Amino acid sequence: MKLGIVGLPNVGKSTLFNAITNAGAESANYPFCTIDPNVGMVAVPDYRLDKLTEMYNPKKTTPAVIEFVDIAGLVKGASRGEGLGNKFLGNIRMTDAIVHVVRCFDDDNVIHVEGSTDPIRDIDTIDLELVMADLEMVERRIDKAKKAAKGDKKFLQEAADFEGLRDWLNDGKSARTYEEVDIAAEYPDCELLSLKPVIYAANLDEDGFADPQSVSYYKQVEERAAQQGAQVVPVCAKLEAEIAELAAEEKKMFLDDLGIAESGLDRLVKASYTLLGLISYLTSGEDECRAWTITRGTKAPQAAGKIHSDFERGFIRAEVVSYEDLMACGTMAAAREKGLIRSEGKEYVVQDGDIILFRFNV
Repeated sequence: MKLGIVGLPNVGKSTLFNAITNAGAESANYPFCTIDPNVGMVAVPDYRLDKLTEMYNPKKTTPAVIEFVDIAGLVKGASRGEGLGNKFLGNIRMTDAIVHVVRCFDDDNVIHVEGSTDPIRDIDTIDLELVMADLEMVERRIDKAKKAAKGDKKFLQEAADFEGLRDWLNDGKSARTYEEVDIAAEYPDCELLSLKPVIYAANLDEDGFADPQSVSYYKQVEERAAQQGAQVVPVCAKLEAEIAELAAEEKKMFLDDLGIAESGLDRLVKASYTLLGLISYLTSGEDECRAWTITRGTKAPQAAGKIHSDFERGFIRAEVVSYEDLMACGTMAAAREKGLIRSEGKEYVVQDGDIILFRFNV
């Protein structure tokens, strides 16, 4: 899973990226301190994997990972090349989803490219640039379909579908909210920027992060997200930077002292999984305990294929126990004695938190 972190210059993108990836991306109080996209791999927090590690004491523990891409700040006119916009928009195109960082705090010491804090204005600025970039692509798609229709009438429907989308985009609305045609399903080769799923990361100060509902800026972002069918996650980039170097127990104590249940990263990861319809299954043993990311609805052979293609080709069955059942029994042997380890075939749909041993022919 690759998530692109976007936003206006100087809203906290690189600070957040540094905090959650420890990748050391440059972060400074001026626009365009990020030119080339920084990439960092982030381990997905999973308490189930932690418990399995305690149970097996394996030689290695391997969590699922998310790839974050810190994309340089977009500005008005990016779709026309302003601020190296074409290059930055191309970087967004390579991601699975967008994490749109929106500034939701006032601080005279941190320069805002527009001179003031206004999250809705900032969201509209980014959205419009994505829509304008998409309009150019859609116009090309319509021309191509009309030319193809001279030899094959089936392309007339494609031209009509994209003409409807063009009119929608011309009103400044994103492809994500277009309901006349399911563009993603009907035309999976069409990589529209404004069609990508979005999480708004509302960047708050520490007081705001402790109680987001008390911040009017945050509630504005929440309302906009609801209108778009998007998600909003409260974060505090400054706070994330402070706790990034802490050990797990110290981090928990730090958050407890502030009265905060979980970090912005944990919230962001959960929202990302929900947004993209992802779940994790687990494998365990003395050699390795590992979490594997799959799409919700994946059947057992395809889940096995995430480990190795041979597992999918030679799939015989999956021996499955739920995480909850294993924890209740204490050991795999006890779970087996109670008949809680199931033998599942090719049609079994893997569930979140399943602990699986795959049987296969070489």
